[in-house]
Amino acid sequence: MIFQPVLNVFLLLLFFAPVVAVAVMTMTRPAKRGAPLWLWVMRLVMLLACFVMLLRPGIPGGATQTLATDTDVVLVVDTTASIVAEDWDGDKPRLDGVRADIQAIVEEYPGARFALITFDAAADLRMPLTTDTTALISSLDVLRPEVTSQSRGSSVGIASQMLSDTLSSAAESSPDRSRMVFYFGDGEQTDGSTPEAFTGSANLTDAGGVFGYGTEEGGAMKLTTGGVDGADGGYIQYQGANAKSVIDEANLQTIADQLGVEYLHRTADAEPKLPEAPSTTTTYSKSGEIGNVTELYWVAALVVVLLLAVELARATMLVARLRLLKTPASLDISSRRSAPRSTTEESTGGES
Repeated sequence: MIFQPVLNVFLLLLFFAPVVAVAVMTMTRPAKRGAPLWLWVMRLVMLLACFVMLLRPGIPGGATQTLATDTDVVLVVDTTASIVAEDWDGDKPRLDGVRADIQAIVEEYPGARFALITFDAAADLRMPLTTDTTALISSLDVLRPEVTSQSRGSSVGIASQMLSDTLSSAAESSPDRSRMVFYFGDGEQTDGSTPEAFTGSANLTDAGGVFGYGTEEGGAMKLTTGGVDGADGGYIQYQGANAKSVIDEANLQTIADQLGVEYLHRTADAEPKLPEAPSTTTTYSKSGEIGNVTELYWVAALVVVLLLAVELARATMLVARLRLLKTPASLDISSRRSAPRSTTEESTGGES
């Protein structure tokens, strides 16, 4: 048996001891009870049950170890205008697919540290390595592509140097942790240059994947204004029609080859195929053990509820008795008051 008190035990004793003392003194003095002895015994039991309930007794049931993935995961996300092209799951923006896949990655590698890099005309480290996955998902929820009016074209490899720097820093600070890289984009090279290579990150990457989004038919892209509410001004136009973005799988495959990971074309009707975390970093750590305790405070709470029900039932019966006693008395007084009036009326009527 173990106890997990809601408050310090000495505080609980300070609160309950005086009340228990008063109840015991009242029980030993029949003249001051004002109620049957059994009722005071019941009240004393109720107090003790409340005390036990606040102590939170329980029975230990062993421990369950949780899986901890000692891995650093770097997410590289395309935030150019084409990432909101509407050809994901019908006519939804590709960014919806990116968010869903990152959520699956977070769930696949519990305990991992995550970093978020985004790129359009330039690369930006949105979030350094952290285990706060809530902050990561929040960042993705508010993620918006670059403002259309400021777009100058982009390169699919512009994040290569920042990725290399992030992986190098992770390797220096935690050399015993493995590193995974996931790249999310459509492969469109729009600045007219040769894409930067990711080969400098290959020897620092243990696993990961390149996820490609889009279709060969392409999808229309909405104008983005940078407003907080996500409002837009229609679609990007090209020669009088909606401009369309199409996937370039050749570029995406090249990035995958440079990083030494697999390429996967993503569609809404299939779950992402995620690689297993390196076995040397997937462990059951003591810091992740969760103690299982069978709580027993509910037994004391049930006793309190039952005794309160008895107390309330008794109070209800007493109130009902008082009303029954009061009603005949009221009727008797009313009858006495009405009798002289009728006698007076009769005598008055007889004289007339």
